[in-house]
Amino acid sequence: PYESFDVVVQFLRQAAADPEVVAIKQTLYRTSNDSPIVRALIDAAEAGKSVTALVELKARFDEEANIKWATRMERAGIHVTYGVVGLKTHCKVVLVVRQDYDGLRRYAHLGTGNYHAGTARQYTDLALFTCDDAIGRDLTELFNYLTTGYKPRRKYSRLLVAPKMLKQALLDKIEREIVHQESGGKGLIQWKLNALEDVDLVRALYRASQKGVQIDLIVRDTCRLRPGLPGVSDHIRVTSIVGRFLEHGRIYYFGNGGKPEYYLGSADAMQRNLERRIEVVAPIEDPR
Repeated sequence: PYESFDVVVQFLRQAAADPEVVAIKQTLYRTSNDSPIVRALIDAAEAGKSVTALVELKARFDEEANIKWATRMERAGIHVTYGVVGLKTHCKVVLVVRQDYDGLRRYAHLGTGNYHAGTARQYTDLALFTCDDAIGRDLTELFNYLTTGYKPRRKYSRLLVAPKMLKQALLDKIEREIVHQESGGKGLIQWKLNALEDVDLVRALYRASQKGVQIDLIVRDTCRLRPGLPGVSDHIRVTSIVGRFLEHGRIYYFGNGGKPEYYLGSADAMQRNLERRIEVVAPIEDPR
């Protein structure tokens, strides 16, 4: 809430009005009853653009608003889909395809928070706005899967997507910090999450601590891991921030032997998020 959510609304409004924009694709997990985001998508469809909205009907407490908006969007000519059977769609992403002077270019917005103007005033969240071509291709791959439900050999070059690859990627990166520590370097893991509950990740973090890796966790809510246990989690610190705003951002940081990796995204370290939801975690590769 430290910066205005209106920049996200303006991004979509400008995309809706821009005659060079040919397509807009977006996931909607939570929406407000008077959603400026959805209104912008409707304006885009009425302007003749190809608009796809992936609406999650089982977003707790927001089912009624989501059903209402899905119906209105369908009437406006938006291609509304409801995700993949058996998986809740929890990722927060927008993909805009524009006919630029040098060809088609993809503009992407990937966040930790919902496209909800109301909660944006109360939750701390982060987002990446980028026209990185690799991320754009990955999002195209993701939306092809979300809208058809069938693409068994999905490949992503930048994004970590659940349930296909995110959990294993996190486990591999924890193991890599152990290797750095054992080879004379300094292993370092720092995560900021809503919840840490997945048993496999907790065990991997315990093992990393036992090898000497320094682990700093900022966990707002549920935390299955116990820090400071002699011989088990001596090198783990857990902090919970309770303040004016609800800490909602997810950040995964790995020291990686002096070549740090930063990721932000929609996924908490919970079994349901990693194995039964479609989540997206994106790398922050440019220091700027």
